Amino acid sequence: MFPGSLHVRDVDMQRADDDRIWRHAAANGFVIVSKDDDFRQRALVQGPPPKVIGLLLGNCTVEETIAAIRNHAQFLDAFANDSTAAYFAIERPANG
Repeated sequence: MFPGSLHVRDVDMQRADDDRIWRHAAANGFVIVSKDDDFRQRALVQGPPPKVIGLLLGNCTVEETIAAIRNHAQFLDAFANDSTAAYFAIERPANG
């Protein structure tokens, strides 16, 4: 659904600090998808690039995370194409 997506482990950065991940994403045109609030704060202070998608889902399964991202696909496309947008939150539905 999102061609070209990579996990930090795919680029041998699973142990990298936030700054290194941030710089890599910015230099390579990636959007950071994370539960880490530090990326939200950085996105709002520094602005893009890179853009950040915050997963505000609490404890959940991988399947629930994937479903939440897929359910927001149309909004994520708009977010990716908005040159001024820095942060987009995906939250758990009120009844979920």
